[in-house]
Amino acid sequence: MTDDQLQALKIAYTYMPQAIEVTRYEYGDRHAVVLEHIETVRAALLDKGIDPDEVGGEINPGLSPNSYY
Repeated sequence: MTDDQLQALKIAYTYMPQAIEVTRYEYGDRHAVVLEHIETVRAALLDKGIDPDEVGGEINPGLSPNSYY
């Protein structure tokens, strides 16, 4: 993965819902698939040594004083 691709993944992750926000009420029968997608992206970030919970603060420092979650 190139640096540009990793940066794109980080940006995309900041726009994904947090797992706690994914409910059957909001996402219907797709909620399990959405949770799987979120976990796939989190695992890819972790594989690169990046803490997914800190990505939001890196991408949008003005929106998150200490931590994105």
